[in-house]
Amino acid sequence: MLADLPEETQVLIFTGNQIPTLPWNIFGDLKDLSVLKTIDMSNNGIREIKGKSYHHVANVERLILNHNNLSISNEGDENYHHPRVFSNFINLIELHLTNAFADNTDDALADDLHDIFVNSNLTKLFKIHLEQNEIRSFKDQSVFCDLPSLMDLYLGDNYIPGLNFNITCIKKIRFLDLQHNNITKFTQKELDTFDLMSFPFRNQSLLIDFVGNPFRCDVAIKNLYVWMHETNVTIRNKDLVQCHQSKSVNTYILNLKNFAENKHARVSRAVTILVIVLTIILVSLLAAYAYLSKDRLRTRLTPLLEIVSRKVHYTTIESQDIGTKI
Repeated sequence: MLADLPEETQVLIFTGNQIPTLPWNIFGDLKDLSVLKTIDMSNNGIREIKGKSYHHVANVERLILNHNNLSISNEGDENYHHPRVFSNFINLIELHLTNAFADNTDDALADDLHDIFVNSNLTKLFKIHLEQNEIRSFKDQSVFCDLPSLMDLYLGDNYIPGLNFNITCIKKIRFLDLQHNNITKFTQKELDTFDLMSFPFRNQSLLIDFVGNPFRCDVAIKNLYVWMHETNVTIRNKDLVQCHQSKSVNTYILNLKNFAENKHARVSRAVTILVIVLTIILVSLLAAYAYLSKDRLRTRLTPLLEIVSRKVHYTTIESQDIGTKI
């Protein structure tokens, strides 16, 4: 297919075609492609990649297979799942699989991905893109555990409901993209797991992006808001996180920061009103007591008032006498 590719090629962009199946040895048998660093075969309608499709790619560092229709399930007697499909990419550092799998891919996607990662020996891979693949769950929670150099994991625009895979085994992870999934809340256990992947438990901080998820405006979102402002984990686009509040048949989308501030403001207003009401009640009670006890108070206060009055009177006379003498 690409047997005539010049050996001095460094970047291959081969996109926009219709190639349901990649045959064996697409670069030929005798090519020296030692300077080839990037292969982009996006948007080619690829459904199957043979186990020996890619040869002579030992120095390729970036493989892009976005927007294809890769199948990992059985179709008739033919199995499209080849665990060693990337085994020749021994220096691969970036793997782009955005919208790469067929729509409504079988739930076993995570299991098969794990087999591919293990058998392809992608020990240098530090970035993987799996956005827009309709991923709902990971039956195999260790799906990413055999990628020892993995640092950036992109899982945005899927249907993931929470942290349903193991990240503590991804020792070098620095960025986790969970934006625009189906997360309605994070449990305390999940938040604690995030904390374990940042200071002081590691020498490297963790950056997370979970904007665009349908968080519910409930107790869990309050805990999330507090955690976001106390954790050592860095949350990208923190001020854009929203929660959804349902009233009757309508659903209102509220900015999380404004939601928390409004809650605080409502509590402050309630406390202020309560203090004012209690003050008015106290003053009223004192006034009522004074009115009901006016005779008794007058009896007790009259002698004191007379003493004060006489003292003032004597002081005035004294002052006048001193003035006269002068």
